Amino acid sequence: MKKFGYATHEKLKQKKEISFLFENGKWRSCGRLRIISVKDDSILNQKVGVSVSKRNFKKAVDRNRIKRLLREAYRLNKNVFTDCFGTHSLSMIFWASKDMPEHFNDVQKDFLNLCKSKK
Repeated sequence: MKKFGYATHEKLKQKKEISFLFENGKWRSCGRLRIISVKDDSILNQKVGVSVSKRNFKKAVDRNRIKRLLREAYRLNKNVFTDCFGTHSLSMIFWASKDMPEHFNDVQKDFLNLCKSKK
């Protein structure tokens, strides 16, 4: 398996898992990112989803760009994320700002700060 992959089994897609996450998860915010996460031993492996508000970004092009940047930040810093939120967890990352990120480094910095603020 690739070291920096984002395999299908890591993607949060099932409605049942998403509703479980929103019922039992805890919210954290740091900078322009918000995350809801829940740890449970019944979860087989770590699953992560990303979301961007349609209210803040009307154009799908902008929403998709931010989602790509968020997934890339997760993919490259998966080990930091796993240390922070655990291997048996469900998480969803939200872009909570109305401003478009200028560079990937801005998103990555916010992502790492979010992971460090948990500890």
